[in-house]
Amino acid sequence: MKKILIADDSVHIRDLMRATLEADFFLVEAADGEEALAKARKEKPDLALLDVMMPRKTGIEACRQLKADPATKNIPVVMLTALKSSEDIRRGKEVGADAYFTKPFSPRALLDKVNGILEGE
Repeated sequence: MKKILIADDSVHIRDLMRATLEADFFLVEAADGEEALAKARKEKPDLALLDVMMPRKTGIEACRQLKADPATKNIPVVMLTALKSSEDIRRGKEVGADAYFTKPFSPRALLDKVNGILEGE
């Protein structure tokens, strides 16, 4: 079973992601960017879903650090955010994000995105 890190400071969003993904994936959860980095380094997930706006460390900074670390650089990162401007998307790509997924989202669209990335699409 593939392992996914879900990092979001909103309990509601983590609950939605858990309900969407837990039947098909082993989930590791984090409530902020620092916790996300620590869990990614320890758990070596197959994919990380990072909220952009989190306390203690943003998803952008967490992604930058994950991609700079040889032990975690190959973990695909999907940035999850309500920020939709081309500037926001550019910042995510600059730090190495593999995909950008905006909130609000449908559970089906999230599952399709996760499966697509894990299957190399």
